[in-house]
Amino acid sequence: MAISAKDVKRLRDATGVGMLDCKKALEATDGDFDAAVDLLRKKGQKVAAKRADKEASEGLVVAKVADDHSVGALVEVNCETDFVARNDEFQDFVDTLADIILSEQPEDQEALEALPFGDGKTIGEKVIQLTGKIGEKIEVGRFDLLESEGGSVISYIHPGSRLAVLVDIHGNGSAEDAGRDVAMQVAALNPIATTADEVDDEIKEKEKEIARENARNEGKPDHIIERIAEGKLERFFKDNVLVEQPFVKDSSKTVREMLDAADVDVKSYVRYALGE
Repeated sequence: MAISAKDVKRLRDATGVGMLDCKKALEATDGDFDAAVDLLRKKGQKVAAKRADKEASEGLVVAKVADDHSVGALVEVNCETDFVARNDEFQDFVDTLADIILSEQPEDQEALEALPFGDGKTIGEKVIQLTGKIGEKIEVGRFDLLESEGGSVISYIHPGSRLAVLVDIHGNGSAEDAGRDVAMQVAALNPIATTADEVDDEIKEKEKEIARENARNEGKPDHIIERIAEGKLERFFKDNVLVEQPFVKDSSKTVREMLDAADVDVKSYVRYALGE
């Protein structure tokens, strides 16, 4: 039977699949619209399976924060090439996905994929559809929610959407200004903890042992080796602990000194860099 351009456009609008593929699907199903939709879904699933072993190392990282700043969401969605990451439809999908995560707050990946995307499909089904349409592996790499109790969640997205940060700021000062400064600090210097107390004891001991070994190799007297190790650990904290780091906007002060001056404190943060 003849397939009209109107029927092809209707299927294109309903599925988001290319016009030629829509025409072929309608021809293969003798013009049965619902059967054509199912056929295209199956095609998408086959493409997804075919691309499953491909490496999806490109993509986008997006942050969203509730209007009252009580909670924020971070999500990383991966694809195979930067070309797809710059595709409007892919970017719209990631942006919508971040909004859904923020509003629904799923517990895990399985719960996320079962949520409705808003066009009659679940998120899991939407990923399959996009994979079939775009022809690249697409996957939701990870997501996180950061909730604040009595404070404010502030976000920062580095230009290009390959790096994003959420921080939980508390205090009487301007949470938005200080929070953005802290988020940019986290983005730039990638600390391993907010405070020295949060650094794992194994990491502390490892750093001290490295310092002791270096001191011995340099022939330092035994009675000062431990003091040297403690000093090296303090240096490690200044390089790797958020509040101990030099403030990126003014290296004459630490982040802790900047926070004190702003009358705020940072409780926690989440940092996503694409592919990490």
